[in-house]
Amino acid sequence: MKLHSDSFTDGHLIPGEFAFAVADSENHIRLSANRNPHLAWQNIPEGTQSLVIVCHDPDVPSVGDNVNQEGKVLEASLPRVDFYHWLLLDIPASVSEIAAGSQSDAITPRGKPGPAAPNGLHHGVNDYTAWFSGDKDMSGQYFGYDGPCPPWNDELMHHYVFTVYALANSTLNVAGELNGANVLAAIAAADVLGSAQITGLYSLNPTVG
Repeated sequence: MKLHSDSFTDGHLIPGEFAFAVADSENHIRLSANRNPHLAWQNIPEGTQSLVIVCHDPDVPSVGDNVNQEGKVLEASLPRVDFYHWLLLDIPASVSEIAAGSQSDAITPRGKPGPAAPNGLHHGVNDYTAWFSGDKDMSGQYFGYDGPCPPWNDELMHHYVFTVYALANSTLNVAGELNGANVLAAIAAADVLGSAQITGLYSLNPTVG
């Protein structure tokens, strides 16, 4: 299998229009267009019945105490954990690409609805659900794609890994909430025929590049 994007090049920076926020010289960050990037795949294995897209950032600090705090720096050596930005399920094998902006084209306070997604697909819940849980203006269930917004005081360039899985199953049987851990567990239990991935880079720290 091969995966590519017309929105960014593997191993290079993701344009700001596909992020949740962009850098701002006065306020550190400002909200962005939050469009999902274009993805397309080729050479899916024979017998593929459906596909799943997972996007995660493995570079999120495991402790959030100093995140986006004036006078504080998140050192690159800090322990890191996964943050899931996109879980798109039950893509028919006849589909070979997801158009840019077709699954997300703006920031939706309190999250986009789900699990039903455009074109008959299904969204999982991304990790902005937990991140905004204590925010009176933004708390809610965040289905679908919400793009990069790494801490503006992080010394580490963040990596956004987009993976497409080809399954022999027509649907993915997920136990419990449609979150990253449960979706990955369901993929591990499914008949995976192949996968491919590409990685984009993003930072809101003007000293990182």
